[in-house]
Amino acid sequence: PADTSDAAQARARSAPAPVTDVAKLCVCDLLVAQCDINCCCDPDCSADDFSLFTTCSVPVVTGDSQLCSQKAAVYSLDVEANPPERIFKLIDQVNPSIFCIHATNYKQALYLKSPEIPTPENFDQLLDKFGGATFSAEPDSWNWDTDAQNPPDANETYRYEYGVPVQTEDAFLRLPSPVVSSWCSDANPAGFLVNQATKCIRSVSVEKCDSIQALSMLFYINSSILAVPKSSQMVNITVQSIVVQSLNGMRTLLNSSDVLRLPMVLDGLCINAVLGVNYHITHTDTGEIIEAAAAFVLGAISKEALSIEQSFEISFTQENTQPVPLSGNPGYVVGLPVRAGFRPQGYPFPAGFLSNKNSQLTILQSTSTQDCLAAQEARVPVLFGYNMISGCKLRITAAMKCQPLAQTLLDVLKGQSFPEYVASFGNSQAQDVLDWVPITQLHISEQKISNTLQSSCQIPVSLGIEVKWTKYGSLVNPQARIVNVTATTTTTTLKQLPSGRERIIPITSSVVFTDISSPAEPSYKAWPTINIKLPFDFFYPFV
Repeated sequence: PADTSDAAQARARSAPAPVTDVAKLCVCDLLVAQCDINCCCDPDCSADDFSLFTTCSVPVVTGDSQLCSQKAAVYSLDVEANPPERIFKLIDQVNPSIFCIHATNYKQALYLKSPEIPTPENFDQLLDKFGGATFSAEPDSWNWDTDAQNPPDANETYRYEYGVPVQTEDAFLRLPSPVVSSWCSDANPAGFLVNQATKCIRSVSVEKCDSIQALSMLFYINSSILAVPKSSQMVNITVQSIVVQSLNGMRTLLNSSDVLRLPMVLDGLCINAVLGVNYHITHTDTGEIIEAAAAFVLGAISKEALSIEQSFEISFTQENTQPVPLSGNPGYVVGLPVRAGFRPQGYPFPAGFLSNKNSQLTILQSTSTQDCLAAQEARVPVLFGYNMISGCKLRITAAMKCQPLAQTLLDVLKGQSFPEYVASFGNSQAQDVLDWVPITQLHISEQKISNTLQSSCQIPVSLGIEVKWTKYGSLVNPQARIVNVTATTTTTTLKQLPSGRERIIPITSSVVFTDISSPAEPSYKAWPTINIKLPFDFFYPFV
């Protein structure tokens, strides 16, 4: 009987059943209705063909290699038989990896679904679905109710983890950013602990500026943030400060930020339009948001303007801690300080790093007096990519004791607290243990033999720091990464001076940056050079 139209349409939308029988799979079967040589799984080959084979080009045929357990077809040749014959076995193969797929229950992923072709009729619908920063790749029929299958445990506690979108009462905290072009898209979620700074272009109309949501302060603070995911505890976004920018770019900080300034049209201008938003989120060490603030930059838009540039930024700070300045994101930026710190007690339980006073690697700073004893507290940060050298002069008298003098010079060279680790990236976090490189300490002694029997001691006279770094990531935008730091302290033998005698010795400190990046290899292999002499008519009739 003839199929109904509904059944025919349903069958047309259905995809062919995937082939999962490995006994019917054959990757070496290339010829149609012909036997492929040494292809033991070719169904077109007969026993006579198999007797002429010398080996099986594909001895094992399996399905998805990521499955935990699956059938495998094993092919071999029995060369001792007369005539030789093919041997076929079907065995169970177990994947030894702990990361494997137990079952392929997502049937839509077993075949390639033809994408919908844009037409004038469906273009707007496709644009609404796929034109944003994020969209769902799941079909409409994928209706798993995760809450119904996995009911929440009353004793289960939730917390934010790195990169998880910051949730609000209606969706998530939006941080507008350019997606495909430079135009602003409001569908970019702010990730927890992900510091971001974006700029994008917003289309405006002065006559309708009071109705454009993205120009109003309420658009960025009207939704409360969830303290933890899936909770009813809300954190309101407070206004931290308001800066007003004039048409000529001059900015003025308002004394009061309690009053909302909404956009409005005045004398042909759109005033109080949002030009920039800076979010600052305070959280606990357990991943709970306890405070949220926003700083606004408001400005005026002339009627001739068709678009404006908006800037957005978000930063995160743990409570009872001071924010640590970054030196790049992720790689170091030339000219910014090298970040350093110490290993906490009980490492690796808990794992983390404690920053020094300024979270920076420092060296001795040269002063105008060049007096080492007066320059103990004078330090200057080590700037990435800058080779540096500094020093001072030490006046030694016979009354000076050796051991206190040696400790004083060591404090002059290294400072009161020389760090143990250096951050490999400019944005390395203290909790990321593998992102910190230990500083290797070396000691070199300069022996000076004296003909006298007077007592002598060892004092440090120089500190040399070598920072080895490499280019990391894509060749298009390589990131600077520190891979090794060596601090070499050089000591010298100081003889006991006679009474009334003085001696001046130089004390130096230096930093050298060494690029150990391997040269980029070409994506092609050069043809080998053959050093032979060809006959004169080798290319005849061509020149």
